[in-house]
Amino acid sequence: MILLAQFESPIVTLEADETVPAQNIEQFVDVFKRIKEQYVEEIDDEQLFKAAIKGMVSGLDPHSAFLTDDDFNELKIGTTGKFGGLGIEITTEDGYVKVITPIDDTPAQRAGILAGDLIVKVGETSVKDMEIGDAVKLMRGEPGTKIQITVLRKKLGEPLILDITRQIIVSKGIKYKVFDNIGYVRLSSFQSNSTNDLKSAIYKLKKLAPNPIDGLILDLRNNPGGVLGSAVGITDLFLQEGKIVYTNGRTINSKLEYFATPQDILNGLPLIVMINGGSASASEIVAGALQDSNRATIVGNKSYGKASVQTIQELSDGSALKLTTARYYTPLGRDIHAQGITPDVIIEYEKDKVVELPDPYNTDNQLFETIKIATGMKAVSK
Repeated sequence: MILLAQFESPIVTLEADETVPAQNIEQFVDVFKRIKEQYVEEIDDEQLFKAAIKGMVSGLDPHSAFLTDDDFNELKIGTTGKFGGLGIEITTEDGYVKVITPIDDTPAQRAGILAGDLIVKVGETSVKDMEIGDAVKLMRGEPGTKIQITVLRKKLGEPLILDITRQIIVSKGIKYKVFDNIGYVRLSSFQSNSTNDLKSAIYKLKKLAPNPIDGLILDLRNNPGGVLGSAVGITDLFLQEGKIVYTNGRTINSKLEYFATPQDILNGLPLIVMINGGSASASEIVAGALQDSNRATIVGNKSYGKASVQTIQELSDGSALKLTTARYYTPLGRDIHAQGITPDVIIEYEKDKVVELPDPYNTDNQLFETIKIATGMKAVSK
């Protein structure tokens, strides 16, 4: 154990340019001692220090976290997709667990969970002010088991109680269809192979259409993001030059720039990108880059506004630190994290209506309006 109480100088030197004021160290030690002496239950030092570290990191932003070795193992399991879950991307906001978006073709989407919902209870357990990792553990479980979720939704006076059956969550990636000679591609997440999958889908669309397609709709609604390389690669499919995105942080490794290569898979055909409040991270990179370059018309509703980079650093004892180290910016320097992406054309929809969509190509109001816009663009382009 480090005995912080022994420091006597006005500041404690960590490294050449990093210092910690002694009064803050003394305050920490004072609180530590009072808890050890007066708290109703006896707590060992390791538990107290881990709680202190968790509080310090989680207070930075909703995406940074200290992961115990168990939490770290849970994270590794989660990235494989081989677990029973609900199929939602979540964050925390004002002590609540907030849904960024439900993932396509998952129990959460089928049950009617919407982007922006606040999860307040899992079963009989309140998740208010609960750490996000602990909330995830409550929702995760054996495939086939049932769970009850209580959510709050804006404009609804009463909480919604939803019964959901867990299943193994595997993203189905890309779906495509032709509407009125306009190609439509739905991308539900950005995975390592998404660029090649999208390229393949566009080639198939061209063969599927009875005539050459007149434009393309790329649907990124409720797409929570994923692999940065795929966001860059997919954007590059439609651009011939220019910057796609750049990241900026305090370390050298966090300052990166990505540029387009000379290609355009559509050869200049009109392109529309659909976004909404559930479009986050990689989706916002694609929409922002194509909007800044005037290559695409962005339609729908303002995106979520989550464009920060988290690095996971394993520590010596098997625990890990997930820390926000950079933010993404559009080619024109817009801070996606603070602003989100505002569409060129706003198309409203009934946010509070739970819509059953057994057919993934069900022409909902937003898509129907977008097809009309695309058809108009087709006429103008000719």
